[in-house]
Amino acid sequence: MAAQAATERVERIVIENCSIATVDADDTEYASGHVVVAGNRIESVGAGRAPEGLDNVVRRIDGTGHLVTPGLINTHHHFYQWITRGLATDHNLFEWLVALYPTWARIDEPMARAAAQGSLAMLARGGVTTAMDHHYVFPRGSGDLSGAIIGAARETGVRFTLARGSMDRSEKDGGLPPDFAVETLEGALAATEATIDAHHDASFDAMTQIAVAPCSPFSVSTELMRQGAELARRRGVRLHTHGSETVEEEKFCHELFGMGPTDYFESTGWLGEDVWMAHCVHMNDSDIAAFARTGTGVAHCPSSNARLAAGIARVPDMLAAGVPVGLGVDGTASNESGELHTELRNALLINRLGPHRERALNARQALRLGTYGGAQVLGRADQIGSLEPGKLADLVLWKLDTIAHASIADPVTALVFGAAAPVTLSLVNGKPVVEDTRLTTVDEDAIARATRDEARRLAQIAAGA
Repeated sequence: MAAQAATERVERIVIENCSIATVDADDTEYASGHVVVAGNRIESVGAGRAPEGLDNVVRRIDGTGHLVTPGLINTHHHFYQWITRGLATDHNLFEWLVALYPTWARIDEPMARAAAQGSLAMLARGGVTTAMDHHYVFPRGSGDLSGAIIGAARETGVRFTLARGSMDRSEKDGGLPPDFAVETLEGALAATEATIDAHHDASFDAMTQIAVAPCSPFSVSTELMRQGAELARRRGVRLHTHGSETVEEEKFCHELFGMGPTDYFESTGWLGEDVWMAHCVHMNDSDIAAFARTGTGVAHCPSSNARLAAGIARVPDMLAAGVPVGLGVDGTASNESGELHTELRNALLINRLGPHRERALNARQALRLGTYGGAQVLGRADQIGSLEPGKLADLVLWKLDTIAHASIADPVTALVFGAAAPVTLSLVNGKPVVEDTRLTTVDEDAIARATRDEARRLAQIAAGA
């Protein structure tokens, strides 16, 4: 009886009269339906009005003219780059890294915090309910960068994975980052495990999780890759890194390791269901087969790949082979908008420039990449990524009845093919994070000022170095 009473006291939010794309296994959709949220869980989803007689309904929302979807899930990002946007705009990846590493190597804790606040604000405003950050630049004496980033995510109110990155191959070892911007092998492993100890939550409704994430083959030693994989599996967390992003990386791996990136990753323990890679642009049939065989996931970053002229990832072929694929913004120094909802459209359009042309992706496949696909990649598909009873209440109410979308009959087509849709409501864990396009948890104007100030301070420090 006590348990029943506790259940009845759960506060409910009811959304009705809206189109719904559940992104469940059957792609169930409702032209006019309802979603009931009880506490931090989805209680019911269906056609028509919500059930009568619900207790403790604290809010009832008329969703006329709106589409409800699962919250978007970002699977690859570099928050710190928010304060170096608009630089090296005509460079390929290696040129871009060489141009910007000297500046990035001078970030400190206040800069990392402000950059994370700016990145998270833009993600949340655009419908992201689960974010991630691959942070790998830890200059000596820079402070608690991981703590600053995680603190910003908690303030914003989004679900969050910090991929605690690392680099131990600097310029003196043939890598790209400056010598003072890398860690030792021992230091990187110890700091990564300390971050897991301090912040990782393995529970069903976890708001903060940690992944082990050495940066890339050209900035990390083979031993850090191997021991990083061992650490992740010993501690039961996921693994993340960059892979097969450019033809230059392919050449680098052959020259240094005598094999391509995928074979190198496999030799160091970096293929598996607990691994996801960013980009994966230059993958041959054998590479895709290896990812499918091992369940290795991919974070597809179409805008960044285009910005850095990296190429077009073979997403249709990956999906056909059974590779888990999600979407990523990537760092805001290679995707200055910093928004994931625009990646739904860009993923569809850019992949249609490839060999599959108009059959590459459709609107619903693009939405799945940004929701359920992301949940798969982050290892949370049983918790988030689709609207189903029992799953966590992470959802977005998109406004589609303005001039920008009003003449597009199909709401999913309107969301993906059309202009970026305004977010009327975004719930994370059942709590509002965005209301009528504005963040409810943080002061957007204060964040804008802080990020501008920290960007200027970093530019001044870098100029005087």
